Amino acid sequence: QVQLVESGGGLVKAEGSLRLSCAASGRTFSSVGMGWFRQAPGKEREFVATISWNGGNTHYADSVKGRFTISRDNAKNTVYLQMNSLKPGDTAVYYCAASRWSTMTIQSHYYDAWGQGTQVTVSS
Repeated sequence: QVQLVESGGGLVKAEGSLRLSCAASGRTFSSVGMGWFRQAPGKEREFVATISWNGGNTHYADSVKGRFTISRDNAKNTVYLQMNSLKPGDTAVYYCAASRWSTMTIQSHYYDAWGQGTQVTVSS
């Protein structure tokens, strides 16, 4: 099993930027797809971005496309989420997750390891 620890969340003003990091240990990180999800108060968890095992393929939710960038450094066992032009609607707890497979996927049930989450708050 892989263990995941997110960091980098915080409070930022609208149009600001944050970079989230997710450090992995345990299972071979470099062989699995990774994803970022988020959950706002009173809402269901939603997909944000995903990346394949080697970083060659990525996919984003329409709501963040063009503003967020997912990347990974397999040498450091870390996946990142660069968030630019943040909006108050991006306020949520952000979770990283490790897939059962090497490919990217937007389906949360294909992820079998989750971090504890990091809070992102965007003020207007």
